[in-house]
Amino acid sequence: MRVAMLTREFPPEVYGGAGVHVDYLSRGLEALVDLDVHCLGAPRPGAVAHSEEDPRLVGANPALRIFAANLEMAAALERADLVHSHTWYANLAGHLGKLLHGVPHVVTAHSLEPRRPWKEEQLGGGYRLSSWAEQTAYDGADAIIAVSAAMRTDVLECYPRVDPDRVRVIPNGIDSGQYAPDHGTDVVDRLGVDPTRPSVVFVGRITRQKGVSHLLRAAADFDPKAQLVLLAGAPDTPALAAESTAAVERLRASRDGVVWVQEMLPRHEVIQILTHATVFCCPSIYEPQGIVNLEAMACETAVVASAVGGIPEVVRDGETGLLVPYAEDDPAGFERGLAEAVNALVADPARAAALGKAGRTRAVQHYGWDAIARRTVEVYRSLVG
Repeated sequence: MRVAMLTREFPPEVYGGAGVHVDYLSRGLEALVDLDVHCLGAPRPGAVAHSEEDPRLVGANPALRIFAANLEMAAALERADLVHSHTWYANLAGHLGKLLHGVPHVVTAHSLEPRRPWKEEQLGGGYRLSSWAEQTAYDGADAIIAVSAAMRTDVLECYPRVDPDRVRVIPNGIDSGQYAPDHGTDVVDRLGVDPTRPSVVFVGRITRQKGVSHLLRAAADFDPKAQLVLLAGAPDTPALAAESTAAVERLRASRDGVVWVQEMLPRHEVIQILTHATVFCCPSIYEPQGIVNLEAMACETAVVASAVGGIPEVVRDGETGLLVPYAEDDPAGFERGLAEAVNALVADPARAAALGKAGRTRAVQHYGWDAIARRTVEVYRSLVG
């Protein structure tokens, strides 16, 4: 069976959970099917790249430039027996490839545009285009893979024309061989993180979805001995970048130990920072699963996270971390809850360590990529035979 994997992100250009998913899933699939990866952006090894920089669309809305690349991608799928697309950035190519070449289309649901209205800040009218492309692909897909049970519920609520029998749950995974504790100190020393002090770490993009603004306000009430380490960059908009910069400056005026790394670090460096963290904090207000929580757990780090989306399916409250309820109409209450949970673990490092060890055990036992790849191929074979 020849499968065409369609994605915006592929190494080395990976900036979010969907890109991490495609990276590791494609490795697992290579031993099971004939796999061709099609991505957007610059040429790179291991994939066929389709440029978003059509000279005829200079200055056009970003969504239109994405669609132009999707047309080129769809035209290149004539050898595929099945196409598998990830996020709206490639969903249109998957849908057109299905129609053009008469092959099944599988979609993996990493997030849903109706659940991310703040994307209009970034895309303007392109948000209506991205939403249309996503809905069209989901309504026409032969199978939809949701990365959590909560994501499956969201798919069926947002797209009621989708047959529930077409939506399967296969979670994100983790390479627990690569994501494992690294007790070296070269990276933390270089970045100015004191390994002798407790630290609270955040890893993610600066976007409304990730709840960075809530974390920065909550951090004003973190235990003074705790450091806050932000591996946070790629803001959605200049306005959001300015807002985040101002919030970090206010926080630094009130406490020390605030380390902000805005560039994307290599994976092995992130692993060392996670290993040294007392707490990994995930304050997302929307998260279909939250692969970054698995990464922290695999590094034996306790997690404090919002109880939204698929996070409670990964982070067991009181067992591998602490969950904090989120309510859109009570942001201050959410921020107080984050601070209280973080401070409880900073004050009890033995408990934090125990939660971290339990987290690694859970990540290793339940979220291996090999098993996830096999389950994905089962979906393919149910459609191709």
